[in-house]
Amino acid sequence: MIVIRVLLVLFSSLFLCPFIIYFETITRDMSRRILVISALLFLFVANVTAREGMWIPALLNRNIDEMQQMGFQLTADDIYSVNHASMKDAVVIFGRGCTGEMISGEGLVLTNHHCGYDAIQDHSSLEHDYLTDGFWARSRDEELPNPGLTVKFLDRMEDVTDRVMKGISALGESKRDSIMKANIKEIETSASDSGRFNTVVKPLFYGNQYFLYVYLEYTDVRLVGAPPSSIGKFGGDTDNWMWPRHTGDFSVFRVYADKDNQPAKYSKDNIPFKPKKFFPVSLKGVKANDFTMVFGYPGTTTQYLPSQAVDLVMTQSDPDRIAIRDRKLQILANQMEADRKVRIQYAAKYANISNSWKKWQGEVLGLKRLNAVEAKKSFEADFTNWINAAPDRQEKYGKVLPEFEKLYEAIRSWTRARDYYSETVRNGCDAFKMADMVNHLQLISPKSDAKMVEKLKSKLIEETENYFKDYDRATDEKMFVALMRIYRKLDRSVLPADFIKLMDSNDDAKLLDRVYGKSMLCNKEKILAFINNFSQKGTTQLQKDPLIKLYSVMKKHYAETVEPIYNELDAKILSNQKLYMEGILAMKSDKNLYPDANFTLRVSYGKVEGYQPRDGVRYDYFTTLDGIMEKDNPEIYDYNIPQKLRDLYAAKDFGSYAENGTMPVCFAASNHTTGGNSGSPVVNARGELIGINFDRCWEGTMSDLMFDPSQCRNIALDMRYVMFVIDKVAGAGYLLDEMQLIRN
Repeated sequence: MIVIRVLLVLFSSLFLCPFIIYFETITRDMSRRILVISALLFLFVANVTAREGMWIPALLNRNIDEMQQMGFQLTADDIYSVNHASMKDAVVIFGRGCTGEMISGEGLVLTNHHCGYDAIQDHSSLEHDYLTDGFWARSRDEELPNPGLTVKFLDRMEDVTDRVMKGISALGESKRDSIMKANIKEIETSASDSGRFNTVVKPLFYGNQYFLYVYLEYTDVRLVGAPPSSIGKFGGDTDNWMWPRHTGDFSVFRVYADKDNQPAKYSKDNIPFKPKKFFPVSLKGVKANDFTMVFGYPGTTTQYLPSQAVDLVMTQSDPDRIAIRDRKLQILANQMEADRKVRIQYAAKYANISNSWKKWQGEVLGLKRLNAVEAKKSFEADFTNWINAAPDRQEKYGKVLPEFEKLYEAIRSWTRARDYYSETVRNGCDAFKMADMVNHLQLISPKSDAKMVEKLKSKLIEETENYFKDYDRATDEKMFVALMRIYRKLDRSVLPADFIKLMDSNDDAKLLDRVYGKSMLCNKEKILAFINNFSQKGTTQLQKDPLIKLYSVMKKHYAETVEPIYNELDAKILSNQKLYMEGILAMKSDKNLYPDANFTLRVSYGKVEGYQPRDGVRYDYFTTLDGIMEKDNPEIYDYNIPQKLRDLYAAKDFGSYAENGTMPVCFAASNHTTGGNSGSPVVNARGELIGINFDRCWEGTMSDLMFDPSQCRNIALDMRYVMFVIDKVAGAGYLLDEMQLIRN
């Protein structure tokens, strides 16, 4: 009885008091009281654990009450403010598609190992294989510059919907688009402060709202440290997207600035950047049901698509792309297994191909499990009922759903042609990338400015050097033959006649001899000499090169036959989707809806928790070093951990980073994330860094289209493991001296 009353008092403090008092009055026996309290507990927990949504930081006042009920101890102003330093000042766009976080007052930025992978690979060679062995600068003089790598800090975001829509109310659609584009350009230019800031206006809710984003970009970003791939990529593509997970997916960089703390090109005179805000690192760890928040730049989600779009993804587009990438990965795996140099050259390419390949498989399974198409149809039935309840709604939205039916049926075959072209030609063999690159020489004419010509040549020479660093002809030839045979399977109506004739009249050996055997694109010295000595006469040679000619024929045919029809249908779908979204917002006007992700700063929040992927299986919320040791296998590259890690484990030498003698590695939580959230900070209720987001569980990858609170989990690297690897494995504990470590 005493225990029951204590529980009642506890839950009454959590806004359940009226219900509990009522049920305590009407329930007289112990068993009924326990059942009632259990039911109330279930209802309460169900409402405050897994939380769908990627929320706009500037509008978090709409969410803050719920976040605080879940345990968050700070305010919306602590997360985002333009008036004082806030968490948004410690979060960066890292490179072209990841997130990073500042972790010291000396410019240290933390992100994923796979986000820094290209930089690590660029510095790697057979003599200095940083992918295999790892890299740690022992002083700031040893930190490695990375031309082209940048970080962007968000200065501010602003709702500019009214300014974008100014002067368009009485115009036709084509004129509206023109006026809106002019308005957007004026907004971006005005906010750039004469080019000091990068600015972009992005649509939300399919163009029903617009936000301006203002960034300050730093270009001097140096590699400080990365664990060996056997830690940073432990489990490789086998474990990718999977839980339980044991990957130490992190790398460390440092941002440099000029003496005034402003962006500057690389210079030895630059000094470490002083951020407005950096995250303190918590070593206290995580417990089940702890509040978590992910702050970052999620790439793309499509939560508001109609049933026809989901069906297209689930039954055609994903399966087509999976099948093509099956073949790509098979070829690369065989070549990389046979040659260590090829393994280094193609490591990043293999990882990039595999990442989406595996994600799409999980997405299809998840959508099928959720019966996603029928769920969308059920919502559409509710939408139809809402429309039919008022004549003005019928007039405005009555044709939206029938229009989707017609448009998606029309675009289906063109989507297949587009997916095949993307996978086999645009992102196919390496030689096609070189063909596209050197074709830029055709821009040169007798009237071209001499300085422009030299600048173009210099750029192409640099790109060619980088290209051949990661090129193997034998591998590329196998890829070319396989992908061209796949592309030939499309209907003749979407393929160029010259391509069909080439493929049908030659076996694989003759095909290679006719295309690769007579092309200069496979020879580094020939290409460099051609670029250096290029004149107008060289245009003819370009046009006759068999690889360039084949690529140009396919590109031109696609651009003239497939692309216009696909784009026309897609534009009509997008216009209809905007109207559909407008209707959804009106229908759900009493709800707090979040816009789809579009690689702008977002906040998602949830709890530390495991999940049950299928009947009889329950996953806990954390993994430990014990699991790494169970998987350790010197015979398999992705599971062959460093001997130093084995020695530390054997000695149980975990420093102050262990919990009850066990070394934590990763944890799972119910934050809504997607691509772009790689490297995002995962913070606790006090805004302290507890983890680095790096993946999602395979069963929840359909969350880009449909979120399932019971299955969708983000996977984070525990900061205690990060600190352990830096300190004990790498021996770079000096880096910890510039961090703010929270131990109690």
